[in-house]
Amino acid sequence: MSRMASTSADVLPTGSRIFTTFPDIFFIPEFVFGGLVWMLVASTLVNPANPLGWVMFVSIFCFVMTTLWFFIFAFGANQGGIWPSLDVAYHFVAVLLYLSASVVLAFFTVAIGIVVSAASVVPPNALKIYRLDIAAVVMSYLTTLLYFLHAIFSALRWKSS
Repeated sequence: MSRMASTSADVLPTGSRIFTTFPDIFFIPEFVFGGLVWMLVASTLVNPANPLGWVMFVSIFCFVMTTLWFFIFAFGANQGGIWPSLDVAYHFVAVLLYLSASVVLAFFTVAIGIVVSAASVVPPNALKIYRLDIAAVVMSYLTTLLYFLHAIFSALRWKSS
């Protein structure tokens, strides 16, 4: 039993090693792109509120949880037998959440684009909001990809431990 604990302790990095180990290097781009999704959606007209509220919830939730996860790794509290599997589970949940949010955001961005292109008179901020939504969709799918890669490589690390 002690061998299993020491093996898993060697698997997950702590302290500054999280900036140099794979897949933990994904923490930084997950922060950046996840934060961009949050800011881009928040800077637009959140209409309809319910579906885009889901996008805001997912981006804020994952940003906060990734921050917590980052500090758990940075301060070395991730040493124990269950942490590699928790790492995999968290990142797969984040992938599912971000994928659902990305699909919703893309759907409403396409709908806004159809309305903007069909309108004879475009409101002054409509094109700006549409462009911000396009950027948010791109960042959202990029963030989904980063979480997916992190989840896959965390699963490989967990399997090898």
